[in-house]
Amino acid sequence: MTTDFPAGTILGYPRIGPRRELKKAVEAFWSGTLSGAELEQTAADLRRATRERLADLGLGRDDSSIPDDFSYYDQVLDAAVAVGAIPTRFADLAEPGGDLPLEAYFAIARGSVEDAPLEMTKWFDSNYHYLVPEIDEATSFRADAARLVRRVQEAAADGFTVRPVLVGPVTLLAELRAAGAEWVQLDEPALVSETLEATPEELADAARTAYVELGRLTERPAILVAAPYGSLDAALPALATAPIEAIALDLVRGRVPGGLDAPVQRGLADKVLVGGVIDGRNVWRADLESAFERLESLRRLTRMVAVATSTSLLHVPHRAADETHLPAGLVEQLAFADEKVKEVEVLARGVRVSREAIAAELAVATDAVLARRRLPGVRVDAVRERTAALREADFVRPPTAEREEAQEDLALPPLPTTTIGSFPQTADLRRARARLSRGELTEADYDQAMREEIARVIRLQEELGLDVLVHGEPERNDMVQYFAEHLDGFAVTQGGWVQSYGSRCTRPSILWGDVSRPAPITVDWAAYAQSLTAKPVKGMLTGPVTILAWSFVRDDQSLGETADQVALALRDEIADLEAAGIRIVQVDEPALRELLPLKRRDQPGYLEWSVDAFRLATAGAGPRTQIHTHLCYSEFGAVIGAIGGLDADVTSIEAARSRMEVVADIAASGFARGIGPGVYDIHSPRVPSVEEVEGLLDTALAAIPPRQLWVNPDCGLKTRGYPETIESLRNIVAAAHAARDRVTAGV
Repeated sequence: MTTDFPAGTILGYPRIGPRRELKKAVEAFWSGTLSGAELEQTAADLRRATRERLADLGLGRDDSSIPDDFSYYDQVLDAAVAVGAIPTRFADLAEPGGDLPLEAYFAIARGSVEDAPLEMTKWFDSNYHYLVPEIDEATSFRADAARLVRRVQEAAADGFTVRPVLVGPVTLLAELRAAGAEWVQLDEPALVSETLEATPEELADAARTAYVELGRLTERPAILVAAPYGSLDAALPALATAPIEAIALDLVRGRVPGGLDAPVQRGLADKVLVGGVIDGRNVWRADLESAFERLESLRRLTRMVAVATSTSLLHVPHRAADETHLPAGLVEQLAFADEKVKEVEVLARGVRVSREAIAAELAVATDAVLARRRLPGVRVDAVRERTAALREADFVRPPTAEREEAQEDLALPPLPTTTIGSFPQTADLRRARARLSRGELTEADYDQAMREEIARVIRLQEELGLDVLVHGEPERNDMVQYFAEHLDGFAVTQGGWVQSYGSRCTRPSILWGDVSRPAPITVDWAAYAQSLTAKPVKGMLTGPVTILAWSFVRDDQSLGETADQVALALRDEIADLEAAGIRIVQVDEPALRELLPLKRRDQPGYLEWSVDAFRLATAGAGPRTQIHTHLCYSEFGAVIGAIGGLDADVTSIEAARSRMEVVADIAASGFARGIGPGVYDIHSPRVPSVEEVEGLLDTALAAIPPRQLWVNPDCGLKTRGYPETIESLRNIVAAAHAARDRVTAGV
């Protein structure tokens, strides 16, 4: 076993490919236009290109500095498959004694005609989604390292010694060592979190037990335990005294350990401490001077110090150098994955040689940090004067009872049906946007195409019998990017794709300056849709917290300050929607729970500014305007107080994939406003039957008074196709009408 750890490494790298090669191949496999063998070959080619790219950027070929963190869909699913934790409903798809076929692997992730997929939720406080394994007393664990071993051997054949990356402790280490892996990286972000069901102390005890056991194995690779997303607090003593070789610390969200007792100090002195000083979650060039100082501070704990990214780089795009169209001076301030690898290489040289060896690079990085602050638009006096003038009354709506009375003329039936906002984004819509951007379609022709689609969506909803309609958002490429394109202070990338889940990718915008709204954004589309129907049409906006969560945000001021700027822009938009006759406005905040800090000490401050930002955006609305919001993967109970504090008239929340488990929290909290727990899992191609939806509604009605309950899908329908969307919505309406009849009859 070797204990020589490379001076510089990364904890992971974007796996979708710089041109989304993996996404396209996986979706072609799903559609039947690419065979399993062809998908495997595409994946192998992508892994090979990634290894060569990382070597060109300065990571070593034979020193385990390049991680092998590939996944076709999700790293947590891979870990579950690797230990045999396959749900019994999919067990017949597995081949006894062999690999899990790709068809079965994707069925677990996406569901099948007969069976629901694994539940999906957010990966700690990021916008990455992962699949939650189903483990119970019937689970039969069986180690299967075949795919991991083949990837280690694949790399070795190309002259690389890679470092396999796994989620948590597994029983595969001996096989990986035999395949030639010298180091293995075990990701343990749970050890920094205080938001899980298990307490930090219970997690620390589990880590102590696991790593003492794993460390005692004689035939194994050296073990690096990575603890990204925050400070390694309660679990640090357990890892420090365990017989493992290295610990990776997040020194961006976390801090250098201090105040340690003697046994912990002795344990750390014998380990490699990998300082995660390059931010794996944002895109700004690093202050290398400050980063190097944090690395130097680790030397008081151990003489063996290495440098790394704070997290895997799966949260950032591939290459900033490709974004040549950004505002003048901005691209020079950015570091995507490749640029971050170069920053790691510079700091690793300093760790390996001396600070003087990288003095020139440190000076250049410092100049870049200062230059960003001087960019025109970073500070706008008018924006700052407006936020400084805010008063308590700007955050308060009329009382709930007054609003309910004023909204009675909406004449909504019991259990009103609606959707969350978007309808399928067809190939024709995407082509129209692409032609517009290339100058092949005039603005007038593009607007006409969007109006035709809006009219089609309105007609469809009326035919289906939905009660509150939406315009379908055909003009929007993404729920955050669309607003970023129309707000000052934002920039939009051309190729800055980031994996969200499975094959789903987004292009987070870059919020780099003070934010304001130069003109109305959604008003014309909403007003046109409302002109086509007598039923109410919702105005659709993305909330301030979500706009921040799903963008790369400036780091030179607090998130609360930035959120207030975004909120004021949305407040202006709501006022214009009201003036155009829109009676219902939905302000989506699917990321409210996502951004909740992992440390309890940081949560009250976050909940205060996030709730205030939503209220600032919506409190200007009159009592006749019904304000909706929407939440995703929210583990409702964790933020129930904050959700009540939003003071929205109606809240919709994802609930179908978890089979309505949120309703218990809703009932226990005494939540008294409108609530729409989702009844259609839009992340799966499955069409829920009428009976399935009725069952979910019965569960909801057992805990929620009928006067509060709304009926809706889990999320927007953008990623779905029209045939499945129409069939699913038809079943939802039928189930809602049946439940409505039972409620009306008092059954």
